[in-house]
Amino acid sequence: MTSSAPPGLARFNTADEPGAAALLDEVCASRAWGAAVAAGRPYGSVGALLAAAEDAMAGLTTADLAEAMAGHPPIGRPRPGDATSAREQSGVGEAERAELLELNLAYQERHGHVFLICATGRGGEEMLAALNERIGNDADTEREIVRAELGKINRIRLARLVDVGHEEEGGQG
Repeated sequence: MTSSAPPGLARFNTADEPGAAALLDEVCASRAWGAAVAAGRPYGSVGALLAAAEDAMAGLTTADLAEAMAGHPPIGRPRPGDATSAREQSGVGEAERAELLELNLAYQERHGHVFLICATGRGGEEMLAALNERIGNDADTEREIVRAELGKINRIRLARLVDVGHEEEGGQG
């Protein structure tokens, strides 16, 4: 760790193991991902942390990805009291909410998990289009798309965790 590390990164680097695990669980529900990222501490830069997060994402098994996806509510229905998912899904308007929920159920029936997309900065219509496009994907194709989308979500959440970029990360709502 360098003395020029942002304060949020310094706090993450010096958190005790349970504290770091709890912080990383808020970013991603995969225990394997969290353990891999925590094991690399201390990070000398935010870039090093983000690179480690990407490496950890690349190493997740199908079961690890399922665990990570289980931590995400359906698009169009953020968990009550969950400010993170509400902020990330703020681009979903009432007009799209019912259709997103209906299509998400069809997606879940086909793929066995919620439709996962990095919702930050996307409107409801864009997410509907992606859902319609991806619902017919085979399992292998969809798993790799989910891995990429989860990586984007984790990157945004990690940046917020270490206080990088104080701009609002919500959608277009």
